[in-house]
Amino acid sequence: MTDRLLAAILHFFDGEDPVTRAEIRAALERELAAAGPQAVLDLKTNVTADYGWAYYAPDPLARRIHHRLADRFLTRDSQLFGAEHFAVVGEAPVVMFANHLSYSDANVIDILLRRVGATSLSDRLTAMAGPKIFTSRERRFSSLCFGTIKVPQSADVSSEDAVLNVREVARAARSAIDAARLRLAEGDALLLFGEGTRSRRAAMQPMLAGVARYLEDVDAWILPVGLEGSEFLFPVEDAALHPARVVMRVGNPFKARDLLAHAREDRRVVMDAVGLAIAGLVSPDYRGAYANAADFPDASAALAKSL
Repeated sequence: MTDRLLAAILHFFDGEDPVTRAEIRAALERELAAAGPQAVLDLKTNVTADYGWAYYAPDPLARRIHHRLADRFLTRDSQLFGAEHFAVVGEAPVVMFANHLSYSDANVIDILLRRVGATSLSDRLTAMAGPKIFTSRERRFSSLCFGTIKVPQSADVSSEDAVLNVREVARAARSAIDAARLRLAEGDALLLFGEGTRSRRAAMQPMLAGVARYLEDVDAWILPVGLEGSEFLFPVEDAALHPARVVMRVGNPFKARDLLAHAREDRRVVMDAVGLAIAGLVSPDYRGAYANAADFPDASAALAKSL
């Protein structure tokens, strides 16, 4: 099991030279030896577990390995701006919305939160993860660094190996929403990528209106997050990990119930307002569908009132 685990993790570093790979392997071997055989067996169980459209707890060993290797792929000059907004949120339930550039976006957010001392927020992070994450052991290992909720993808963005019929999507979505609300009630910080899938051009795609259902009937903050640079970690059509500098900007938090009220419960308006909040945190080249706020007058008004 240990050799297979090492091979799976080292697969991320196929682009590194032999000396660097040897150093990484030695560090991993020390971490596994310190953790003990039971922790390795638990990790194996968690990598292959399938509880359906539900919550999956983080794995302690995966988390330690992830943090040990963080500096290997997220350069030290990566930055997080807007950490002062975390004080407003405090320990209250929060839904973080970010633009989606890479399979590793949730990992990047976790690491940058820890680097600025926001360990409490990092420790209660729960990411909404599409079904493809659960079909690859490498991706599943990465997602065990934090809590995850398995969610179905919209037919509009699903790949062939993740397509469900309409009835199956509705049933799975209901289970995922129930799990998300339970985690919010427990005080978790939900991480949602409202575009539904990562952008292949690094420019924002339209937010999915149905994602607004996660905000309904909850008392939580919304925290917009803008990412730049994480697309270089896993370039499109490249399975190897490449070191990159990532900038994360955190915007003003606002209450989910306020946004819903000002949007008159219109899910399309709600999610476009979230998209505009994120677009305001990134450079023009990243704004994509939300480059022009004038195209979304209702969403702009709802966002302005909420803020």
